[in-house]
Amino acid sequence: MESVDFKIRNASLDDLPVLLSFEQEIIKAERPFDTTLDDDPINYYDLKQMILNENASVVVAESDKRIIASGYAICKKARHYLNHKNYSYLGFMFTDPDFRGKGVNAQIVDELKKWSYTKGLTEIRLTVYSDNLPAIKAYEKVGFKRHMIEMRLE
Repeated sequence: MESVDFKIRNASLDDLPVLLSFEQEIIKAERPFDTTLDDDPINYYDLKQMILNENASVVVAESDKRIIASGYAICKKARHYLNHKNYSYLGFMFTDPDFRGKGVNAQIVDELKKWSYTKGLTEIRLTVYSDNLPAIKAYEKVGFKRHMIEMRLE
């Protein structure tokens, strides 16, 4: 694995143009896995609100003053029957194709785990399409385990 110098930092509102382009790349990548996505243009997130939300953390990886990756964690209320009241939900995981396989996503996840723990959130979850094997492998590599499969009927 070729090394790359980068740092992880909190996202700012100045980062929104790049983050919005990352969001569109995520949607483009996920569209083949989900026939229920509406026609473009769509957005998954309100990134501005997330950046401003004290119960969320949006982080970016930066290399040579260029944003190369992103991710967020947000506090969510757990179902009443679970053994935890709240959990940290991770999303918006994107790494520029030129920087994949270099440990950037692992550092994003690590930073979001740290933020989650400071908020008292020890349960950390994310969702991934069951056919998105590269993403599943990347998440398993940083410690996530498969938990549940959501099924649908048209």
